This record gives sequence, C-alpha cells and structure tokens, in this order.
Amino acid sequence: MKHTLLYIALSGMSLLTSCQLGRHYTRPDLRLPLQLSDSVQQDTASIADMQWWEIYTDTTLQHLIGKTLENNKDMKKAAARVKELAAMKRIDFASLFPQLNGGAYAQKEGSNYGGNNYKNDPEQGAKLTVNWELDLWGNLRWAKDKSMAQFLESIEAQRALKMSVVSEVAQAYFELVALDNELNIVRQTLHARKEGVRLAKIRFEGGLTSETSYQQAQVEYARTATLIPELERKISLKESDIAFLAGEYPHRIQRSILLEEVKLPEMLPVGLPSTLLERRPDVREAEQRLIAANAGVGIAYTQMFPKLSLTAQYGLESEEFADFFKSPIHYISGNLLAPLFAMGKYKAMLKAKKAAYEQACYSYEKSVLTAFKEARNAIVDFNKIKEIYESRLQLERSSKATMELAQLQYINGVIGYLDVLDAQRGYFDAQIGLSNAIRDKQITLVRLYKALGGGW
Repeated sequence: MKHTLLYIALSGMSLLTSCQLGRHYTRPDLRLPLQLSDSVQQDTASIADMQWWEIYTDTTLQHLIGKTLENNKDMKKAAARVKELAAMKRIDFASLFPQLNGGAYAQKEGSNYGGNNYKNDPEQGAKLTVNWELDLWGNLRWAKDKSMAQFLESIEAQRALKMSVVSEVAQAYFELVALDNELNIVRQTLHARKEGVRLAKIRFEGGLTSETSYQQAQVEYARTATLIPELERKISLKESDIAFLAGEYPHRIQRSILLEEVKLPEMLPVGLPSTLLERRPDVREAEQRLIAANAGVGIAYTQMFPKLSLTAQYGLESEEFADFFKSPIHYISGNLLAPLFAMGKYKAMLKAKKAAYEQACYSYEKSVLTAFKEARNAIVDFNKIKEIYESRLQLERSSKATMELAQLQYINGVIGYLDVLDAQRGYFDAQIGLSNAIRDKQITLVRLYKALGGGW
C-alpha cells in the first residue's frame, strides 16, 4: 500500500509539471471603429446599463414581459441546456483525477482430470482499483477548457435569448396598441362617413346635388367599412403571437391605450464601441464558441502524442474464507499508448479542427459586424424618428383644418363633394400616419435598447 501511494504521488507530481501543448486563445484583432455613430458623442454610459423595467414603464407591459420570461418555452429550453452543459463540464473536469473503483467476488472452480481426481478450488476476493490517465501534453485540460467554453456559451445564449424575448414582447405590445388606435380611427372615420352619406342623401333628395355625389358617399362609406374586419384580424393574430411568446394558449391580451404624446429624450447615451462587445450577449456567445473551437484544435493536436495511464490494485484474496483478511494483494501497472500508424487519421482530424476554428473566427467577426450595424441603424432611426413624428403631427393638424374647411364650403355650395372626399381621405391618411409615428417612436427605443445589449 505504501508503494502504491508513492507511485500515485510521483504520478501527481508529473501531472502538475506536464505541459499543455497547443496555441492558447487570443481574441482576433477586430479593428473596431472609433465610435458607434458620427451623430452621437463619446460616452462610457449607455442606456443598455438600465434594467428593462426602467425602459418600459408601462406596468401592463412590465407584467407581460415578466410572465413571458417565466413561461416562454425557448427560455425554459435554454435553462435546461445550461444545466446539461454544466454536468458535461463536470465530467471533463473529473477526467483529470484518478478514478477509484471497488469490487468483490466469489468463485468456485471444480476439475476432475481422468475422472477419478475431482478437485474443488473456491476463491473469494475484494479489490480497490485506481485508474489514472496522466495528462502529459494537455489533452484532458484542452477537453476541460472546451467544455467550460461550451458551458459559458450556453449561458450567453440564454442571455441573448432573454434580450430578444424582452424586445419581441415590447415591440409586439406596441404594435398591438397601435392597431387598437388605428381601429379606433377607422371606426370614428366610418361614423363620419355614415353622417356624410346621410347629408349627401338629403342634399340629393332636395335637388341641391346630383345622384353622383350621393353614390360617391356610399362608396366611401363601404370602402372604410372594409378596413375594420382586416384590422380586427390583425389584432387577433398579434394577440396570438404575444400569447405564444408567453407560453400560453391564444387569449385576449390586456394592454393600455396608446398615448398621444410619447416623449423621448433629446440624446440617449450609447456607450463606447469596445463596450458593445461586452454588453451584447450574442457577441460573447460567438466568442465562447470560438474559444471552444480553439480548444478542439488543442485536443486534436495532443492526440498525436503518446498517452500514459496508471493502474493500481489493492485488496484481499483467499481460497479459504477464514484466511481472507490475512492475504493482501497489490498490483501496479503503467500503459504507454502511442499512435504509430493510422493512415493519417490524426493529421486529418487536426486539419478538420483547424478549419472548424477558422469558421468560428469568421462567425465571430460576423457577429461583431452585425452588432455594429444594428447599433448604428438603431441610432439613425432614433435620431430621425423625432423629425418624422413632428412632420406627421403637423400634417395631421393641417389635414384636419383642411377637411373642416372643405365640409363647411360644401354645405354652403362653394365646392363639390369630390373636394370634400379628397380632404377627408387626406385627413384619414394623416391620422394613420401619426398613429404609426407614435408606434415607431416606441419601437425605435426598443430596437436601440436591444442593439446596445440591454434587456438581460
């Protein structure tokens, strides 16, 4: 037993002094731009540092996002994936250490050579076995590094999914509220069209206008009426989409009324280019995938070198149970396995892993480019949406005044009904455009917040 412990201690020392062959990971040179956009000032602060409930202050939306994060099936699947890779990481870590097994057996062997010489040979035994593969070149440590990177990749994937889910719920919610507002505009317009039909009929029957004006009023009323079922269909589908995200069966979604005025700050901090790589979990996920691919190259490289494994046994063995505890045995062996000829299998495997690492490099660089593109586009949208909103607000007010003037002139017989219809259509389109601008102001903030890595 003393000799066994000595051998194990010496093996442990050799393990600690062994090397890890292969190239360790370094982040690729990305040559990041100096700033995210020419239209924003450099600032270390970012709205991505804020929690999502600080961005989305609507309590109904906050409740909906919280429920979705708890019940979303993709979120649950991502959490289970993290658990799986945490266990796999533990397996590769355990491979670095000796494995201790125990066993007991009893056997009986009978022989009768020549037919007259029966011999009974029973045997009982109990053994402890220690197996240990020494990590001379770092093969097992590369496997541990790979499993750790895959585990961290799953965590970042879970965070990226949470960021996307928060964004999807918020955007779908604002789109749903905008559809409600658009439906309300159509119903009000339909009511006005109905009143227009009544007035046109009175003027036609009174001989003040021709039948054409009356028919045109009816056509416009029918055209407006066709918009209602289409909007109701879109609302129902949007509610189903939100319920699906929340992990629920389709049902009516509670929501607030769209505000007429949505105030956005003049300038939102977006942070520095380098901090975008740290805030975006999808970028960090891609980097962990790259680290795992680099470890895969290390595993393939070290498999071309010999492997040394030690086996030690200590136990008791006896033919008579009475002498069982008086018969200790021990066994120590070392096996050196070196690849000599495999038709180039190991070299081919190394080439394959290097090619996989190259693919992971390009995927990581693409993720960084995507992050910068989305951030820049979101900044541009945020800076321009306020101008779009102001212009559409002015258009809505002017169109309303024009329509009211046209209706008054029509009643007094100054203009024809076609002029009134043109004014009414212009006002209706301006109302819808303003409603969409209000929606887009909210969605622009959602996209900017997501693009900068906020929400998880």
